[in-house]
Amino acid sequence: MLKGLIGKKIGMTQIFDDVGASIPITLIEAGPCYVTQVRNVERDGYTAVQLGFGESKPRRLTGGQLGHLKRNDLPPLRHLSEFQVKTVDVNEGDKVTVEVFSVGDHVDVVGRSKGRGFAGAVKRHSFRGGPKTHGQSDRHRAVGSIAATSGTARVFPGKRMPGHMGNNRVTSQNLKVVLVDAERNLIGVRGSVPGPKDSLVTIKEARKQ
Repeated sequence: MLKGLIGKKIGMTQIFDDVGASIPITLIEAGPCYVTQVRNVERDGYTAVQLGFGESKPRRLTGGQLGHLKRNDLPPLRHLSEFQVKTVDVNEGDKVTVEVFSVGDHVDVVGRSKGRGFAGAVKRHSFRGGPKTHGQSDRHRAVGSIAATSGTARVFPGKRMPGHMGNNRVTSQNLKVVLVDAERNLIGVRGSVPGPKDSLVTIKEARKQ
């Protein structure tokens, strides 16, 4: 059964359970998504369902993208994503909504983390920094030595140094679904989800339940 959606992160809020305890949740506007293509073993070598999300203006899509969607009389959709499944229970052109999930399900949410630009080692890797005394007037946030003696004579790959921080694909695993609002296409999961507000995320059935 297909248990997957593409959505947009709305932001975080809180709800209260029966005993009054506060539960932090992330609201996601998930769907409605359209089945744009179904892949099978005979033709493609694997079984998957491709979903489309986010209606847009036709001029924002290429001719190939519009032709791909026009096969099933679908509106111009900006975002496409595949979900591998064992059995296909949908057809091309079908609409998928948040009702595929229910309260109590566990999901994995995939997004891109916030980009921090070029960052130093103190911010990027939580380095302690150098001492503020003994002649170190301008080396407080420096990396320090990056290699060993002349016998090594090189810097090993993977050395933690300054560089681009953030904007990585991140998966929040095993989040519990605590809210499903079919009228407003909202799904609420307990905990945080990677990425800024209005960023694109995909919701899948949890692999590690």
